[in-house]
Amino acid sequence: MTGFPLQDPETRELTGGDLVAQSLKACGVDVAFGLHGGHLDAFLMGCENSGIKLVDTRHETVAVQAAEAYSKVSSKIGVCFVTANSGFSNGLPGLATAMADRSPILCITSSPPLRDAENNSLQGIIDQVVVSRPLTKFAHRMSNPEDTPRIISLAIRTALSGAPGPVLIDFPIDVLFTPVHRPLISWGSITSPLAYPAGPHVEAVAEAVKLLKAAKRPAIIVGTGAKDAADELIQFSATSKIPIFDNQKCSTSQALLRSPFYAGSAGKLGLLRLLPGQESPDLVILLGARTGMYLAGRTGAIIPAENCKLIHVDTDGVEIGRTLPVDVGVVSDIGQFVAALNRTIGTTFDGAVDTAWASSALNLRHLPSPFEADSPTLASTGRLHPYHALKQFFSSIEPGCIVVMDGGEAAAWAIDFMGLCQPSAILRATGNLGFLGNGFGYALGAAVAAPGRKVINLHGDGSAGFHFMELDTYKRFNLGILTLVVNNYCWGMSSNGQELVYGTKNPARPVSSLSPVAEYAVVGKGLGNASRKVERLEDIAGAVQELQTAPGPSCMDLIVSDKPIHPVTTLMVGQTEDPNMVVVPYYDNVPRALYK
Repeated sequence: MTGFPLQDPETRELTGGDLVAQSLKACGVDVAFGLHGGHLDAFLMGCENSGIKLVDTRHETVAVQAAEAYSKVSSKIGVCFVTANSGFSNGLPGLATAMADRSPILCITSSPPLRDAENNSLQGIIDQVVVSRPLTKFAHRMSNPEDTPRIISLAIRTALSGAPGPVLIDFPIDVLFTPVHRPLISWGSITSPLAYPAGPHVEAVAEAVKLLKAAKRPAIIVGTGAKDAADELIQFSATSKIPIFDNQKCSTSQALLRSPFYAGSAGKLGLLRLLPGQESPDLVILLGARTGMYLAGRTGAIIPAENCKLIHVDTDGVEIGRTLPVDVGVVSDIGQFVAALNRTIGTTFDGAVDTAWASSALNLRHLPSPFEADSPTLASTGRLHPYHALKQFFSSIEPGCIVVMDGGEAAAWAIDFMGLCQPSAILRATGNLGFLGNGFGYALGAAVAAPGRKVINLHGDGSAGFHFMELDTYKRFNLGILTLVVNNYCWGMSSNGQELVYGTKNPARPVSSLSPVAEYAVVGKGLGNASRKVERLEDIAGAVQELQTAPGPSCMDLIVSDKPIHPVTTLMVGQTEDPNMVVVPYYDNVPRALYK
């Protein structure tokens, strides 16, 4: 086997760094995100020679998270690079979020020469492979350049196979700078196509169809694992008339968002049992979505704890039955499973679906908001009501945008308005770690993956503080990213959560306030972004039009009130009037110890 044709740089020998870049190119990689470090120069020069676009950020965490969003939007491997020890340490939060949210990325890092191991050398204190192993599916240190094609291919296949996730390869600087001995190159499977995705067991499909045909009130909940199965899902729902919900953190396709059977976020499914005359589902089909915080844990609020069957399909069998008992568990690619259902039921579904119930479930996303009648400007603060401000904003933006939502209450207020702007995709940046600040990298990766799309990068003023300098990156690459800072001068979910737990009689709000004098529009303008500060409802539409038609990136500082408290905050705090229960914010409450 000869592998791919090697390209010789015109001015130097073929180095290990060249071979890394050419191996990535052979695997279909066209872009890599990172931040410069001298350890990586041989690799970076190889990327220039191989035609791999380099997108450099102002912080390594953002680079890794940009690779993650790139993989979400493009459905390809995301690649990033971080330099030895210091850059690597800054990139660890990105590995953690990619591992928690099952995002396939490849991180390239470097380290001191192999001969200097355990020698307290420059940027050689931390063993990067040892540190990476709990946060990756695969972590490996290269000892010679000739093994590069084989290991690159192995790493990418590991990242993409089964439950996706991050992988890391550490190339010591001498491995990158050493000339390659061509007869010793180990090609591995670098030129072989990726394996076909795993399909479902025949008996699993048959059992699932039995439950489907017996169900009167079935519902589908999709997660990130179903993001590439939109066509199959639309066909299935059109035949079965079963409503489809999502778990809010997945990148839902535009086609699915426009389906007449798309019912919105799974949180709305939990409202059914609260409405007069309505019943909860008697069957839930969980497709590529993990149980846990986004599906109300073990409370039964979204997936009923009683009188409800559960079909759980995932590429990772470990997730099936992790939290809730299942009736049918299927290890399969989601697209393959739904395609198998379509083949089995054909064009006519003879199930027992209660069409009136399904219609009620679909209408949940059209329920009137309790905040609609509120004044657009709150007398108590003199600032805009966040509900009305964000409703006006999303009514004004260009249809087909990619929406990235970061922050706590800011994202909670925004989620209900996605139907107003017909987005092409939605990325919930906080993910399973509840990680704030990811939106800057996610917006960058999405903009690079889909250069023809406008990107909305939504933050509260809390999450905005993490990586606001990336607006400089957006300008350097002239990306169409509109950064929206929903500015209420506090960590909204934190401050309002403290109020719910400790009451208004206790005015203390430890470390939950932010500065009312911070001028995000001024900083944005200083970083080359067209910028506006908006404080009046009637100015929002014009400002949005001005910023979205301006070339390159832009920024809006939208001043809103910290009240009212968003219902999601109340739900997460778990406030109760029961004196015998102790509120444990974000988790299940515990009974108070009773002493006689």
